[in-house]
Amino acid sequence: MDEKKQFQNRINKDLCNVRMIHLERVLYAKQQAIPFKELEVMSMMYKMLGDPTRLKMLMALSDNEMCVCDLAAFTGLTESAVSHQLRRLRDLALVKKRRAGQILYYSLDDEHVEELLEIGLAHIRE
Repeated sequence: MDEKKQFQNRINKDLCNVRMIHLERVLYAKQQAIPFKELEVMSMMYKMLGDPTRLKMLMALSDNEMCVCDLAAFTGLTESAVSHQLRRLRDLALVKKRRAGQILYYSLDDEHVEELLEIGLAHIRE
C-alpha cells in the first residue's frame, strides 16, 4: 500500500463515520465549561510547565527551597536568566519567595503545584 493511501486510512480511523451531533453531550459540556479568563490563565500555567528548564527548576524546588545562586548552579543558567524565569513562575503562583536577611529563597507556591508535578511524572512513568 502506498504512503498516501496509508495516510488516508489513518485519517479515516480518527473520524466519525456517522455525522450526528449528540445535543445532550454538547449542552452538558457547555454547562461544565469554565470561564474563558480561567482557561487563559490555565493555558499560561501549562505553557510555563511546558518548558524543560522551568520544569527542572520546579522539580528542584519540590521539597527544597533554593536561592537564585543555587538554582543558577543547578541549571547552568546565569543568575539573571534564573531570576527572569522565577519572576514568570511567581506571576502564575507556581513559586513563592521568602526573605532571610538579604537572601531570597524560592519554593513551590503550595501543595497543588507539587501535585501537578507528581501527577505528570507518574503519568509519563506508567
